[in-house]
Amino acid sequence: MNTSTGVQYIDRRDAQAPFFVGVDLGGTNTKIGVVDDLGRPLASISIPTQAEKGPEDAVRRMGEAVAEVVRKAGLQMQEIARVGLGSPGTMDIPRGMLLKPVNLVGWDNYPIRDRLSHYCAGLPVAFINDAAAAAYGEYWVGSGRGFHSLVLLTLGTGIGCGIIIGDLSIDGENSHGAECGHIIINPADDARWCNCGQRGHLEAYASATAVIRRTREALEANVPSSLHERLRRGEQLSPKMVAEEAEKGDALSRQIVFETAHYLAIGIATLIHTIDPNGVLLGGAMTFGGHGSPLGREFLERIRQETRRRIFPVLAERTIIDFAALGSDAGFIGAAGVARVEHKRVTGG
Repeated sequence: MNTSTGVQYIDRRDAQAPFFVGVDLGGTNTKIGVVDDLGRPLASISIPTQAEKGPEDAVRRMGEAVAEVVRKAGLQMQEIARVGLGSPGTMDIPRGMLLKPVNLVGWDNYPIRDRLSHYCAGLPVAFINDAAAAAYGEYWVGSGRGFHSLVLLTLGTGIGCGIIIGDLSIDGENSHGAECGHIIINPADDARWCNCGQRGHLEAYASATAVIRRTREALEANVPSSLHERLRRGEQLSPKMVAEEAEKGDALSRQIVFETAHYLAIGIATLIHTIDPNGVLLGGAMTFGGHGSPLGREFLERIRQETRRRIFPVLAERTIIDFAALGSDAGFIGAAGVARVEHKRVTGG
Protein backbone atom coordinates (compact mmCIF):
# COMPACT_ATOMS: atom_id res chain seq x y z
CA MET A 1 0.00 0.00 0.00
CA ASN A 2 1.22 3.48 -0.80
CA THR A 3 0.23 5.22 2.40
CA SER A 4 0.68 8.74 1.05
CA THR A 5 -2.10 8.40 -1.49
CA GLY A 6 -4.05 5.29 -0.54
CA VAL A 7 -3.23 3.70 -3.91
CA GLN A 8 -2.89 -0.07 -3.66
CA TYR A 9 0.35 -1.44 -5.10
CA ILE A 10 0.29 -5.07 -6.20
CA ASP A 11 2.79 -7.89 -6.48
CA ARG A 12 4.09 -9.11 -9.83
CA ARG A 13 2.34 -12.44 -9.26
CA ASP A 14 -1.04 -10.73 -9.14
CA ALA A 15 -0.46 -8.46 -12.15
CA GLN A 16 -1.95 -8.76 -15.61
CA ALA A 17 0.21 -8.21 -18.69
CA PRO A 18 0.96 -6.17 -20.75
CA PHE A 19 2.89 -3.70 -18.60
CA PHE A 20 3.48 0.01 -19.05
CA VAL A 21 5.78 2.61 -17.52
CA GLY A 22 4.59 6.12 -16.70
CA VAL A 23 6.94 9.08 -16.25
CA ASP A 24 5.61 12.20 -14.49
CA LEU A 25 8.14 14.96 -15.16
CA GLY A 26 8.15 17.87 -12.72
CA GLY A 27 10.28 20.95 -12.31
CA THR A 28 11.74 19.63 -9.04
CA ASN A 29 11.16 15.86 -9.02
CA THR A 30 10.20 13.20 -11.54
CA LYS A 31 8.09 10.21 -10.50
CA ILE A 32 8.28 6.99 -12.47
CA GLY A 33 6.18 3.86 -12.04
CA VAL A 34 5.12 0.57 -13.59
CA VAL A 35 1.47 -0.39 -13.96
CA ASP A 36 -0.28 -3.46 -15.29
CA ASP A 37 -3.04 -3.67 -17.90
CA LEU A 38 -5.68 -2.85 -15.28
CA GLY A 39 -3.94 0.32 -14.09
CA ARG A 40 -2.59 -1.17 -10.87
CA PRO A 41 0.91 0.04 -9.90
CA LEU A 42 3.62 -2.49 -9.14
CA ALA A 43 6.42 -0.11 -8.17
CA SER A 44 7.42 3.54 -8.33
CA ILE A 45 10.42 5.74 -7.60
CA SER A 46 11.10 9.47 -7.51
CA ILE A 47 14.28 11.13 -8.72
CA PRO A 48 15.39 14.78 -8.63
CA THR A 49 14.85 16.40 -12.03
CA GLN A 50 17.89 18.69 -11.66
CA ALA A 51 16.56 20.79 -14.52
CA GLU A 52 19.51 23.16 -14.32
CA LYS A 53 21.77 20.43 -15.74
CA GLY A 54 19.78 20.49 -18.96
CA PRO A 55 17.30 18.18 -20.64
CA GLU A 56 19.70 15.58 -22.01
CA ASP A 57 21.17 14.82 -18.58
CA ALA A 58 17.71 14.65 -17.02
CA VAL A 59 16.28 12.39 -19.72
CA ARG A 60 19.30 10.10 -19.52
CA ARG A 61 18.68 9.70 -15.78
CA MET A 62 14.98 9.14 -16.46
CA GLY A 63 15.96 6.24 -18.71
CA GLU A 64 18.13 4.79 -15.97
CA ALA A 65 15.26 5.20 -13.49
CA VAL A 66 12.87 3.44 -15.86
CA ALA A 67 15.20 0.44 -15.96
CA GLU A 68 15.50 0.56 -12.15
CA VAL A 69 11.77 0.67 -11.48
CA VAL A 70 11.16 -2.14 -13.98
CA ARG A 71 13.63 -4.29 -12.01
CA LYS A 72 11.97 -3.20 -8.77
CA ALA A 73 8.63 -4.41 -10.16
CA GLY A 74 10.15 -7.83 -10.84
CA LEU A 75 10.03 -7.38 -14.62
CA GLN A 76 12.45 -7.14 -17.52
CA MET A 77 12.51 -4.33 -20.07
CA GLN A 78 11.27 -6.61 -22.84
CA GLU A 79 8.05 -7.08 -20.84
CA ILE A 80 7.25 -3.34 -21.07
CA ALA A 81 4.95 -2.60 -24.00
CA ARG A 82 5.30 1.18 -24.03
CA VAL A 83 6.29 4.21 -21.94
CA GLY A 84 4.09 7.25 -21.25
CA LEU A 85 5.56 10.68 -20.49
CA GLY A 86 3.61 13.49 -18.84
CA SER A 87 5.38 16.84 -18.96
CA PRO A 88 4.66 20.43 -17.90
CA GLY A 89 5.03 23.43 -20.13
CA THR A 90 4.08 24.38 -23.65
CA MET A 91 4.59 21.54 -26.09
CA ASP A 92 4.01 20.19 -29.57
CA ILE A 93 2.52 16.80 -28.82
CA PRO A 94 2.51 15.33 -32.36
CA ARG A 95 6.21 16.16 -32.77
CA GLY A 96 7.12 15.11 -29.22
CA MET A 97 8.67 18.50 -28.50
CA LEU A 98 8.88 20.72 -25.46
CA LEU A 99 8.55 24.30 -26.71
CA LYS A 100 9.14 26.78 -23.89
CA PRO A 101 8.45 25.17 -20.49
CA VAL A 102 8.41 27.86 -17.78
CA ASN A 103 9.56 25.51 -14.99
CA LEU A 104 12.31 23.93 -17.11
CA VAL A 105 14.52 26.84 -18.09
CA GLY A 106 16.80 26.04 -21.01
CA TRP A 107 14.74 23.09 -22.22
CA ASP A 108 13.28 25.03 -25.15
CA ASN A 109 12.53 23.17 -28.41
CA TYR A 110 13.77 19.86 -27.02
CA PRO A 111 12.65 16.57 -28.66
CA ILE A 112 11.92 14.95 -25.32
CA ARG A 113 9.73 12.08 -26.53
CA ASP A 114 12.29 10.64 -28.93
CA ARG A 115 15.22 11.24 -26.56
CA LEU A 116 13.42 9.36 -23.77
CA SER A 117 12.72 6.53 -26.19
CA HIS A 118 16.44 6.43 -26.98
CA TYR A 119 17.31 6.03 -23.28
CA CYS A 120 14.57 3.42 -22.78
CA ALA A 121 16.06 0.85 -25.16
CA GLY A 122 14.01 2.18 -28.07
CA LEU A 123 10.62 1.61 -26.47
CA PRO A 124 7.89 3.79 -28.02
CA VAL A 125 6.89 6.75 -25.86
CA ALA A 126 3.45 8.38 -25.63
CA PHE A 127 3.68 12.11 -24.88
CA ILE A 128 1.05 14.16 -23.01
CA ASN A 129 0.64 17.26 -20.84
CA ASP A 130 1.21 16.45 -17.16
CA ALA A 131 -2.23 17.62 -16.00
CA ALA A 132 -3.86 15.63 -18.80
CA ALA A 133 -1.89 12.59 -17.64
CA ALA A 134 -3.17 13.04 -14.08
CA ALA A 135 -6.69 13.46 -15.45
CA TYR A 136 -6.39 10.22 -17.38
CA GLY A 137 -5.17 8.44 -14.25
CA GLU A 138 -8.23 9.60 -12.32
CA TYR A 139 -10.49 8.66 -15.25
CA TRP A 140 -8.95 5.20 -15.56
CA VAL A 141 -8.62 4.04 -11.95
CA GLY A 142 -9.30 7.02 -9.64
CA SER A 143 -12.25 9.19 -8.63
CA GLY A 144 -13.45 9.26 -12.24
CA ARG A 145 -13.54 5.50 -12.69
CA GLY A 146 -16.81 4.65 -14.41
CA PHE A 147 -17.16 8.14 -15.90
CA HIS A 148 -17.31 8.69 -19.64
CA SER A 149 -15.91 12.20 -19.31
CA LEU A 150 -14.24 14.36 -16.70
CA VAL A 151 -12.36 17.56 -15.99
CA LEU A 152 -9.47 17.55 -13.52
CA LEU A 153 -8.20 20.82 -12.06
CA THR A 154 -4.82 20.55 -10.31
CA LEU A 155 -4.44 23.27 -7.71
CA GLY A 156 -0.85 24.27 -7.03
CA THR A 157 1.53 27.07 -7.91
CA GLY A 158 -0.65 27.43 -11.00
CA ILE A 159 -3.82 25.64 -12.05
CA GLY A 160 -3.37 22.76 -14.43
CA CYS A 161 -6.22 21.03 -16.19
CA GLY A 162 -6.96 17.85 -18.08
CA ILE A 163 -10.14 16.99 -19.97
CA ILE A 164 -10.88 13.38 -20.82
CA ILE A 165 -13.79 12.29 -23.03
CA GLY A 166 -13.91 8.58 -23.65
CA ASP A 167 -10.29 7.49 -24.08
CA LEU A 168 -9.45 10.86 -25.63
CA SER A 169 -7.46 13.60 -23.95
CA ILE A 170 -8.52 17.00 -25.29
CA ASP A 171 -5.09 18.26 -26.38
CA GLY A 172 -6.23 20.71 -29.07
CA GLU A 173 -4.94 21.52 -32.55
CA ASN A 174 -1.85 23.29 -31.16
CA SER A 175 -1.29 21.08 -28.08
CA HIS A 176 -2.73 23.87 -25.90
CA GLY A 177 -6.11 22.29 -25.18
CA ALA A 178 -7.47 22.22 -21.61
CA GLU A 179 -5.47 25.27 -20.46
CA CYS A 180 -8.40 25.98 -18.16
CA GLY A 181 -6.34 27.77 -15.55
CA HIS A 182 -6.41 30.58 -18.08
CA ILE A 183 -10.14 30.90 -18.62
CA ILE A 184 -11.24 34.45 -17.81
CA ILE A 185 -13.29 34.87 -14.64
CA ASN A 186 -12.89 38.66 -14.39
CA PRO A 187 -12.93 40.74 -17.59
CA ALA A 188 -12.24 44.08 -15.87
CA ASP A 189 -9.29 46.16 -17.06
CA ASP A 190 -7.91 46.16 -13.51
CA ALA A 191 -8.35 42.42 -12.92
CA ARG A 192 -5.54 40.52 -11.23
CA TRP A 193 -2.49 39.61 -13.27
CA CYS A 194 -1.92 35.95 -14.05
CA ASN A 195 1.60 34.49 -14.07
CA CYS A 196 1.22 34.12 -17.85
CA GLY A 197 1.13 37.90 -18.24
CA GLN A 198 -2.61 38.30 -18.88
CA ARG A 199 -5.32 39.63 -16.59
CA GLY A 200 -8.39 38.04 -15.04
CA HIS A 201 -7.54 34.36 -15.41
CA LEU A 202 -8.76 31.71 -12.95
CA GLU A 203 -5.14 31.02 -11.99
CA ALA A 204 -4.74 34.67 -10.94
CA TYR A 205 -7.47 34.20 -8.32
CA ALA A 206 -7.48 30.56 -7.19
CA SER A 207 -3.95 29.12 -7.45
CA ALA A 208 -1.59 28.76 -4.48
CA THR A 209 0.27 31.80 -5.79
CA ALA A 210 -2.97 33.76 -5.77
CA VAL A 211 -3.89 32.59 -2.27
CA ILE A 212 -0.55 33.86 -0.96
CA ARG A 213 -0.91 37.15 -2.84
CA ARG A 214 -4.47 37.78 -1.62
CA THR A 215 -3.53 36.89 1.96
CA ARG A 216 -0.47 39.13 1.92
CA GLU A 217 -2.53 42.06 0.66
CA ALA A 218 -4.98 41.64 3.53
CA LEU A 219 -2.20 41.38 6.09
CA GLU A 220 -0.48 44.48 4.70
CA ALA A 221 -3.81 46.27 5.11
CA ASN A 222 -3.64 45.27 8.81
CA VAL A 223 -6.67 42.97 8.72
CA PRO A 224 -6.63 41.19 12.12
CA SER A 225 -5.40 37.61 11.89
CA SER A 226 -3.42 35.01 13.81
CA LEU A 227 -1.22 34.85 10.70
CA HIS A 228 0.52 38.06 11.81
CA GLU A 229 2.10 36.29 14.78
CA ARG A 230 3.34 33.38 12.72
CA LEU A 231 4.96 35.74 10.24
CA ARG A 232 6.57 37.68 13.09
CA ARG A 233 8.15 34.39 14.18
CA GLY A 234 9.82 34.18 10.78
CA GLU A 235 7.58 31.56 9.18
CA GLN A 236 6.94 31.77 5.45
CA LEU A 237 3.41 32.45 4.29
CA SER A 238 1.88 29.49 2.44
CA PRO A 239 -1.54 27.99 1.68
CA LYS A 240 -0.74 25.32 4.28
CA MET A 241 -0.30 28.01 6.94
CA VAL A 242 -3.57 29.63 5.85
CA ALA A 243 -5.31 26.26 6.10
CA GLU A 244 -3.90 25.59 9.57
CA GLU A 245 -5.11 28.95 10.88
CA ALA A 246 -8.48 28.53 9.13
CA GLU A 247 -8.92 25.21 10.92
CA LYS A 248 -8.29 27.04 14.21
CA GLY A 249 -11.04 29.53 13.33
CA ASP A 250 -9.02 32.53 12.13
CA ALA A 251 -11.54 34.73 10.29
CA LEU A 252 -9.19 36.05 7.60
CA SER A 253 -7.82 32.60 6.80
CA ARG A 254 -11.31 31.17 6.47
CA GLN A 255 -12.29 34.08 4.24
CA ILE A 256 -9.32 33.41 1.96
CA VAL A 257 -10.16 29.70 1.68
CA PHE A 258 -13.82 30.29 0.87
CA GLU A 259 -13.09 33.14 -1.54
CA THR A 260 -10.89 30.61 -3.35
CA ALA A 261 -13.87 28.24 -3.49
CA HIS A 262 -15.97 31.07 -4.92
CA TYR A 263 -13.49 31.82 -7.71
CA LEU A 264 -13.08 28.13 -8.55
CA ALA A 265 -16.85 27.74 -8.79
CA ILE A 266 -17.04 30.50 -11.40
CA GLY A 267 -14.48 28.69 -13.53
CA ILE A 268 -16.05 25.29 -12.96
CA ALA A 269 -19.49 26.59 -14.01
CA THR A 270 -18.01 27.72 -17.32
CA LEU A 271 -16.34 24.34 -17.85
CA ILE A 272 -19.53 22.42 -17.05
CA HIS A 273 -21.56 24.50 -19.50
CA THR A 274 -18.86 24.02 -22.15
CA ILE A 275 -18.15 20.31 -21.75
CA ASP A 276 -21.06 18.80 -19.78
CA PRO A 277 -18.79 16.17 -18.16
CA ASN A 278 -19.79 13.40 -15.77
CA GLY A 279 -17.66 15.10 -13.15
CA VAL A 280 -15.16 17.77 -12.18
CA LEU A 281 -12.32 16.65 -9.90
CA LEU A 282 -9.97 18.75 -7.81
CA GLY A 283 -6.43 17.58 -7.16
CA GLY A 284 -2.95 18.95 -6.60
CA ALA A 285 -1.25 20.19 -3.46
CA MET A 286 -3.83 22.81 -2.44
CA THR A 287 -7.05 21.04 -1.50
CA PHE A 288 -6.94 22.32 2.12
CA GLY A 289 -6.78 18.79 3.50
CA GLY A 290 -9.26 17.21 1.09
CA HIS A 291 -11.72 14.67 2.45
CA GLY A 292 -9.43 14.07 5.44
CA SER A 293 -10.02 17.54 6.89
CA PRO A 294 -13.18 19.34 8.06
CA LEU A 295 -11.85 22.45 6.29
CA GLY A 296 -11.26 20.51 3.07
CA ARG A 297 -14.76 19.08 3.16
CA GLU A 298 -16.25 22.54 3.77
CA PHE A 299 -14.11 23.96 0.95
CA LEU A 300 -15.49 21.30 -1.40
CA GLU A 301 -19.08 21.88 -0.29
CA ARG A 302 -18.72 25.65 -0.88
CA ILE A 303 -17.49 24.92 -4.41
CA ARG A 304 -20.44 22.60 -5.01
CA GLN A 305 -22.99 25.11 -3.72
CA GLU A 306 -21.50 28.05 -5.63
CA THR A 307 -21.29 26.01 -8.83
CA ARG A 308 -24.80 24.57 -8.63
CA ARG A 309 -26.42 27.98 -8.30
CA ARG A 310 -24.65 29.13 -11.49
CA ILE A 311 -25.48 26.24 -13.84
CA PHE A 312 -28.53 24.68 -15.47
CA PRO A 313 -30.64 22.60 -13.05
CA VAL A 314 -30.09 19.30 -14.83
CA LEU A 315 -26.33 19.86 -14.68
CA ALA A 316 -26.50 20.88 -11.03
CA GLU A 317 -28.34 17.66 -10.26
CA ARG A 318 -26.16 15.27 -12.25
CA THR A 319 -22.60 16.63 -12.38
CA ILE A 320 -20.31 15.22 -9.68
CA ILE A 321 -17.78 17.59 -8.10
CA ASP A 322 -15.25 15.83 -5.89
CA PHE A 323 -11.62 15.54 -4.88
CA ALA A 324 -9.24 13.40 -6.93
CA ALA A 325 -8.14 10.12 -5.37
CA LEU A 326 -4.70 9.14 -6.66
CA GLY A 327 -2.60 11.93 -5.16
CA SER A 328 0.97 12.13 -6.42
CA ASP A 329 0.59 8.80 -8.24
CA ALA A 330 -2.00 10.16 -10.68
CA GLY A 331 0.60 11.50 -13.13
CA PHE A 332 2.60 8.35 -13.72
CA ILE A 333 -0.49 6.11 -13.66
CA GLY A 334 -2.20 8.33 -16.21
CA ALA A 335 0.88 8.61 -18.42
CA ALA A 336 1.10 4.81 -18.41
CA GLY A 337 -2.62 4.68 -19.22
CA VAL A 338 -2.15 6.92 -22.26
CA ALA A 339 0.70 4.66 -23.36
CA ARG A 340 -1.70 1.72 -23.00
CA VAL A 341 -4.29 3.43 -25.22
CA GLU A 342 -1.66 4.04 -27.93
CA HIS A 343 -0.42 0.46 -27.65
CA LYS A 344 -3.91 -0.99 -28.09
CA ARG A 345 -4.62 1.35 -31.00
CA VAL A 346 -1.42 0.29 -32.77
CA THR A 347 -1.75 -3.43 -32.02
CA GLY A 348 -5.54 -3.63 -32.33
CA GLY A 349 -5.71 -5.10 -28.84
